[in-house]
Formats: sequence, structure tokens, C-alpha cells
Amino acid sequence: MPTYILGIESSCDDTSASVLCDGKVLSNLVANQEIHKSYGGVVPELASRAHQQNIIPVVNQAISKANIDKNQLNAIAYTRGPGLLGSLLVGSSFSKSLSIGLDIPLIEVNHMQAHLLAHFIDDCGSKPSFPFIGVTISGGHTQIVIVKDYFDMELIGETLDDAIGETFDKCGKMMGLNYPAGAIIDKNSKLGDPLKYKFTKPKVGGLNYSFSGLKTAFLRFVEKETKLNPNFIQQEINNLCASLQYTIVEILYEKVILSLKQTDISSVVFGGGVSCNSGIITKFKKNESVEDYVSYFPKFEYTTDNAAMIAMVGYLKFNNKDFSSIEKGAKARYLF
Repeated sequence: MPTYILGIESSCDDTSASVLCDGKVLSNLVANQEIHKSYGGVVPELASRAHQQNIIPVVNQAISKANIDKNQLNAIAYTRGPGLLGSLLVGSSFSKSLSIGLDIPLIEVNHMQAHLLAHFIDDCGSKPSFPFIGVTISGGHTQIVIVKDYFDMELIGETLDDAIGETFDKCGKMMGLNYPAGAIIDKNSKLGDPLKYKFTKPKVGGLNYSFSGLKTAFLRFVEKETKLNPNFIQQEINNLCASLQYTIVEILYEKVILSLKQTDISSVVFGGGVSCNSGIITKFKKNESVEDYVSYFPKFEYTTDNAAMIAMVGYLKFNNKDFSSIEKGAKARYLF
């Protein structure tokens, strides 16, 4: 008998629902919230309100597109955390109610684990073998994880302040770019000289990261040059983007390679919205033979917040009969 899992994702500002059948995606819908662009970042209260408006139609469409009846669902998987508490509460409350109404199991999912386990979705091509180094890079997280099995993960490095995606967005705002700025910086960087401007890389011990110093240095540099030439940013936008991205990629790369050497692991698996950055992909793919490792990057549709990855984890947990209870609440901070 086929196993149908409904996944629901609402950790930030995207409302997503997906139906998987034995690891194969039948539907994966995402409702974006454009309102946050005018604020230069996600506004939590507005995000939770939009989730309330979007969740019922998105779930209905996901089930309809999967061409199944809701009574065929075997379980509901939802994002318990981490994320914005108000947003998580909308998804978790809806999932619990639907689970009770259909009398089927409820499965809680760690959003960051899901980003890494998205690689095991049926249409993702070659699958990584355990153990591997997992690298989650997004607007809210920068983490290095040893992944020994599907649900045996150990955090060994993380950012001490700003996340990598947050750094892209905040530096982009300094240059007058729209939110979110990561994709714009990536696009502009292809037209610029990555070595035109040098920015100091932070000195942080172990496998941890820090991006706040880079962000501050970038701001001071831009302010200094703009005083000398009011048109500096406009004239040098491509070189600024290229130099900034080059520095961020180098910071990320050095720690990941160090983690591979320290653990004697030869595979690195990326997840999260920033894992579609062309500079990161190029850097790691180019140096595979040099440093003797294999890198895995998710399909584009599974890089951003999406319910397919939530449903995939739900499917893995369903096979282990690892079910949750309605008493468990959403968690803004949800560790591995």
C-alpha cells in the first residue's frame, strides 16, 4: 500500500503544503508574502496573519494537485521549529486539528534537519551516503553538522551572530538593493571583479562563524567611499557585490573544509536558501578534486522553505512509527 504524507511548512513567511507518496513529490505549493519587501525584512506579525489567510487554500490545492482524497493521507508532518513563533503556531495548530479530524498520526519536524534530508526526496538524483557533513545556510541559520544517520545529527559549528543570508540582505540594503538581496548580489557579482575590494575575514576559533564584523566593515567602507564620491555605489555596484560575495564564500569554504579534515568525512551536503548561490556552488564544485570530497546541492525548489522537505522527513519518521502528540507546542528555538 502506498504511503501518503501531507507536509506543512510555516516557519517564516512562506506558507507551503506538499503531498508525498513513498518519497515521491506529488505536489509542492508555496504561497509567498510580498508585503515584507517594503519593510526590508520579515515582519513577524504580518507573517502570521498571512499564514492564517493562506494555509487552508494552499493545503486544499496541494491535496487536489496530488490527485488524492484527504482521507487517503496516512499522516501529517509539520514544522515544529525553529522559526518565528507566530508563524509556527499557525502551521502547528492547523496540522493538529487536521490530524484529529482525519484520525491519522501527527509528525513533528525540525526545519533545519529537513533542509538536509531534502536530498533524499525521490527526484533529487544521487543520494549522499552516511556519514556526511551537513551545512545549513539560510537567512536565519549558518550551521555545520555531522550527520551520522537520518536522525542522528551533531551540531559542531554555527554562527555566533548574523547568519550568512542575513549578511547578504543587510549588506544589500546598504547598497540600496531590494529585499531579499541575496539573489540580486549573486546576479550582480557575475559582472564584477571579486578581487576589486578586500574585506577582512573574521578570526573565530573552531568551526564557528561570525559575520557581524564583515557587515560593519562593509558599511564603514561604503560610507567612506560615498562621502568622497556620492555616485560610488551606483558606479561600483557590480564590483561591490562581487567582492562581498567572494569574501563570504571564502569564509564559508574555509570552515567547511576544516570540518571535513577534522572529522575525516569526505561528503558535504548543503541545505537552505543560500545553497543556491552560484558563488558557493562554483567554489565547492571546483575544489572537489583538490580537497578530495564530494559536494551535494539540493534542487532549486528545495532550497527555500518548502513543505516537500517536511513531508520527506515525515515519511522517514512514519516508517519508524516516530509520531508526535498534540500536547507538544511550537518551538522558536529547536535544536538538533
